[in-house]
Amino acid sequence: MKKNAEINATPVCQVRMQAISDAMSLLSGKWKFHILGTLIAGNKLGFMDLLREIDGIGSKMLSKELQDLEMNNLVSRTVMDTKPITVEYSITKYGKTLSAVIDELANWGIEYRQALYKKN
Repeated sequence: MKKNAEINATPVCQVRMQAISDAMSLLSGKWKFHILGTLIAGNKLGFMDLLREIDGIGSKMLSKELQDLEMNNLVSRTVMDTKPITVEYSITKYGKTLSAVIDELANWGIEYRQALYKKN
């Protein structure tokens, strides 16, 4: 007879696991943290500025990721009344709440890399 899950079956754990799943789904991919971190540091940037700042990303991928982030209220897009038309991206108030998460993730990554290289 198969045993039932005990640790992950609690209501508190179910809520936490769903929240983690939601966050990972929203922030998944290679580029979202790069884009968010760049906008947090740079405040307002044009599309070409972001393309220059984020090494290795293509224009199609940047456009797709910005659309996803805008749809999820983490990035705002402002169309400027200029000729030619320019678009400016900025981090939203809610997007700024990820600053501490990004900092902690970066710190963890630095410590992990240092610990990994000390072993070898």
